[in-house]
Amino acid sequence: MTNHHYHAPANLERIAIAADRAAQAIPPLWPLASSVAVNPFLGQTTESLANTGARLARVAGAAVTMPRHWYHQKIAAGIITDADLLHAWTSAPHHLRPADLHALKSAAAANTPEPHALPTVADLAASVSGIDWPGLIAERLGGWAAGYFDQGQALWAAPRGKSAYAAWQLVATHDLTPEIMGLSDFARHVSEAPESATTAIARVVDRLGLDDGAMETYFHQMLMMLGGWAQYARYQLWQAERAGGADHTVTDFLAIRLIWEEALFLRYGSKITDDWAKVCAAHGRPIKTNQDLVTDMILQEAAEHAAQRALAVTLAKSAPTQTSGRAPLQAAFCIDVRSEVLRRTLESVNPQIQTLGFAGFFGLATAHRRFASDIEELHLPVLLNPAISSCAGGPEFEATDQLTRISARATRAWGRFKLAAVSSFAFVEATGPLYVGKLVKDALGLRGASPTNDPAPRLDPALDMEMRTGAAENVLRAMSLTSGFARLVVLAGHGANVVNNPHASGLHCGACGGYAGDVNARLLAALLNDQAVRSGLEQNGINIPADTLFIAALHDTTTDQVTLYEQDYPSNAHQGDINQAREWLAAAGTLARSERALRLPHAEHETAIAKRSRDWAETRPEWALAGCSGFIAAPRLRTAGKNLEGRAFLHDYDWRQDKNFSVLELILTAPVVVASWISLQYYGSTVAPEVFGGGNKLLHNVTGGIGVVEGNGGLLRAGLAWQSVHDGKVYAHDPLRLSVCIEAPKEAIIAILKRHEGVRALFDNRWLHLFALDDQGHMAWRYAGDLQWTGVSSMPEPAAVPTKMAV
Repeated sequence: MTNHHYHAPANLERIAIAADRAAQAIPPLWPLASSVAVNPFLGQTTESLANTGARLARVAGAAVTMPRHWYHQKIAAGIITDADLLHAWTSAPHHLRPADLHALKSAAAANTPEPHALPTVADLAASVSGIDWPGLIAERLGGWAAGYFDQGQALWAAPRGKSAYAAWQLVATHDLTPEIMGLSDFARHVSEAPESATTAIARVVDRLGLDDGAMETYFHQMLMMLGGWAQYARYQLWQAERAGGADHTVTDFLAIRLIWEEALFLRYGSKITDDWAKVCAAHGRPIKTNQDLVTDMILQEAAEHAAQRALAVTLAKSAPTQTSGRAPLQAAFCIDVRSEVLRRTLESVNPQIQTLGFAGFFGLATAHRRFASDIEELHLPVLLNPAISSCAGGPEFEATDQLTRISARATRAWGRFKLAAVSSFAFVEATGPLYVGKLVKDALGLRGASPTNDPAPRLDPALDMEMRTGAAENVLRAMSLTSGFARLVVLAGHGANVVNNPHASGLHCGACGGYAGDVNARLLAALLNDQAVRSGLEQNGINIPADTLFIAALHDTTTDQVTLYEQDYPSNAHQGDINQAREWLAAAGTLARSERALRLPHAEHETAIAKRSRDWAETRPEWALAGCSGFIAAPRLRTAGKNLEGRAFLHDYDWRQDKNFSVLELILTAPVVVASWISLQYYGSTVAPEVFGGGNKLLHNVTGGIGVVEGNGGLLRAGLAWQSVHDGKVYAHDPLRLSVCIEAPKEAIIAILKRHEGVRALFDNRWLHLFALDDQGHMAWRYAGDLQWTGVSSMPEPAAVPTKMAV
């Protein structure tokens, strides 16, 4: 059937809508250069966990909770108590929950079968032919997609300028592999497909006999079968939508996968007709949960309730006595859970030191150009668009800029010469022995990655005085830092300095779009050291003392070493303060490394931590955000001196200083959402590693410069590698949905949820838990959904739990 003879059906619009819904159901995947954590359940946040489990079981065979034995072990160990089980059981659907506590515990002791996706045409064709058609599709499509999306890794770049669908057609019509494997006339089939991807989808829908009800989950399944390739196409759509445009790459990928299905149906249809009819009927049925999924949801909720009890006990501990007088040092860190450890150890070195927590981009959403580079890096949360532009260095660095560019071009040319098809053989023979020294040094961890040492960044174009003052005021008020300034205020962004790690950017600052936070910290320090800006702030009620100096810093989360950018604003008067701050930070780093060494495999002492960052064979240079389970927005006094074990995002917030609760609204709609993406990426990579995890680091190969595959091809792997959530013996991350604790009036929180349906959905459907803290910082109220609160004190104690519970 040629494209000239096929006429688009009347339901083409409905097909396009179903295709768009399928695209929205999968998460985007950011490229390696700026990888950020993404919620793998982004398309299911309007559904409950149990409903999502039913949906993902159908389309991907993915679990959304841990195996039952994981919960059973926690129950047996007393970590999950009867009170936790009762709390979760009470809120579950009555008609699907176990009859009583005994039945619930019995269910926890019996594992259920693993979920299996509905078979695709390729699966059915494989079963009757003995040919691994799903594997062949993944291999052929992966090889093409790596070239199509290539960002400079390939020496021979694929042609540009065509849509993904058209580019694939051009390649597939000359690919004989499917025909060699038994799919005769596949090239002709592709060449005769409609020119429009949407029309091609419509033709496949007709041929496969899909009705409107079956299209949505079947299309979703097709995209899930493409793994990270479809997610990277979804990223193209995300970026286009953020810029107010559109992109059809993900629809093109859906059409490509469907054409494979159509070709296989034409080849094997007579043998799979009955089975395929059953699959179509199953796709057409509404998504419904069942008793097993609800039981799993109850057990998951109970595990989270247990963690919340422990957090409540920690927050209820008495706070240290608040010191009077001016602090000798104030240090603002990112809210990242890794900062919690360093903040706590820094305060233990000198209890008069004050630390603060704020989103690591420090409120400056900038599109930044590194020194001697024209590439814009978006140092901001991916939920935002850049508000300013910046670059490293000024006109005084012009000569150095040109020399650096020439050197970079020479390095790239040399690299291509080493890898070119002909010269690579002679290169190895002639110069191989010269690399022995480098190999030995790298193998022994004697050399680490060189940290960036760019000149101080500057706004480009510069902002006028009103805008600079407004930006500074907004940041200080959002930090709840409007008075009581120390002589020295350190603004510490964070990054990670590792070697041989394709996912290095994933260890950087998520609030900075997967880049280190030094640029934003240095830009903010420049604003706050500007005397004209300070004069404007004074008129707005923020008086920064004349002897206060702001210094930017970079916290290396792998080694817990802090670099101070004191050269940006040299001050002889503050040299003593700076030297003292450096000593305190070094002492705090030693304590932080000692604490972290207890969790890291084969790290017997804090001195072993630094070596891990230089070891090219180390799969776990740090645990990153593994273990994250809480988000607290409150004055530091509520958490100071309390060991949160590097598991909580800490955002300083004083609602009494918040005009119209605008800062609270910002916290709930930006940092909380970013933290939820991080938490749920860890969750998904742990409960469903085959679907939402990044695979095995030992098998990773970078492809296209955008992502990794396992081995020499196939599906792009998204999510976290297994080594990021498991230490080889036990899980390093407990998959718990984030508990968000905010000290603010309940009415103010509800008013914000009413205005932001997307944020409300996260809490109503329990992708996040929400608590309101009282004036002592205790977890006093739990958000129960539907804009209602319940008192935490009303939770029953273990001794009060009945052994039998009526349905």
